[in-house]
Amino acid sequence: MSSMGSKKYCIAIVDDEAAQRKLLENALARSGYTSILCADGAEALEQAAHCDLMLLDVRMPGMSGLEVLDQLSHTRPELPVILLTAFIDVRDAVQAIKQGAVDYLEKPVDLDELIAAIDDTLGISGRNVAAPQLKLPEGVVAESEALLQVLQQAVKVARDNATVLIHGESGAGKEIIADTIHINSHRAEKPLVAVDCTTLSDNLVESDLFGHEKGAFTGADSRRIGRFEEADGATLFLDEIGELPLELQPKLLRVLETGRFRRVGGERDIATDIRLIAATNRDLELEVAEGRFREDLYFRLSVFPLVAPPLRERRDDILPLADRFLASRHKRLSPAAQRLLLQYAWPGNVRELRNSLERAAILASGALILPEDLPQAVRQPIPAQQPERNTDGNADGKSSVLVGNMEAIQKQAILEALDKAEGNKTRAAELLGISRRNLIYKLRAYGM
Repeated sequence: MSSMGSKKYCIAIVDDEAAQRKLLENALARSGYTSILCADGAEALEQAAHCDLMLLDVRMPGMSGLEVLDQLSHTRPELPVILLTAFIDVRDAVQAIKQGAVDYLEKPVDLDELIAAIDDTLGISGRNVAAPQLKLPEGVVAESEALLQVLQQAVKVARDNATVLIHGESGAGKEIIADTIHINSHRAEKPLVAVDCTTLSDNLVESDLFGHEKGAFTGADSRRIGRFEEADGATLFLDEIGELPLELQPKLLRVLETGRFRRVGGERDIATDIRLIAATNRDLELEVAEGRFREDLYFRLSVFPLVAPPLRERRDDILPLADRFLASRHKRLSPAAQRLLLQYAWPGNVRELRNSLERAAILASGALILPEDLPQAVRQPIPAQQPERNTDGNADGKSSVLVGNMEAIQKQAILEALDKAEGNKTRAAELLGISRRNLIYKLRAYGM
């Protein structure tokens, strides 16, 4: 419990995206805060007298967050303001701090970090927040820190109903993240309805998603229930959303905003209660810029974006994955074959690893898979480019030993400061003589 006492603090949430406002409102409610929701800067200024702290989006149509902050500095200078933005700009950050912002957090906001920042700002201590239990889909391997961090974020957002957009290369495991969100949500008792948009027929894609009435088109001999009806009360996962035809995107946007749609050939709206998770291997911002994807749909989908790390960034997962793939074939890797797997960049990610091992298991003459059983690309990978060396013989002019020692010293100093501050990041940053933002950056950079 927090030591808020009898006071009920009110937080103004200022963001032009309704889904983002709802996400933050739910997170604050779980931590004992009430909220005032503001869709623009003008509303924020009207409500400033009625709140104890303001969460302020920087980039909004009309009056920007920095303009709101400037007016607040004259009308209510004592009001603490935490700025939120998806577009980190050092100049904006410096200007915001000069104008009186107490913190500057990057979207997608780490909800635990946000609550900690609010608690610190309002002087609330003693909150014991139980970390959400990470429940993984059956058979999933997650030994690497890179994947575990993303899955922990997935569990946090699972508690909410926010739309999630998962970015990642083909074969990186975006569906695992979607499944993790579903099984950790209140919808877990119902199935995850998954749709691969690359497999949808161009002619029948609308019918596949929204269903059709009998006689709606040639061949429609009976009514068909679409995926949005099938997923009512559950989670709908649209994989490779970037493949969705442009002409169908307004209908998807409508159902996300209103919770209602019509079957093809239908005359009445149908209500549906779904939690949507989408995934893509495309750069949707580029697709928007080139007119192949609607900007309003992109922003509606990416309320809480996540990135599936490629296998080359998950080295600790490679051998456990290999053991899992080979277990049913009663095969194992020789030490030399293991070294080759760890050295290879795996551009095809987990899918390429699985296919390579299935091929190797077929070629292996015994229970042991040898280097010669692996694909040539794995046996002879393109060597990584070596860093340039200066005349002293050290890469980039730095001694790896000295760099390692400095990192160890900084880590130890951070741990000691956090221990003295009893986990309070603001106080720990003061002890270290750095900003809270700088401390959080170092914690992330060192994987702490």
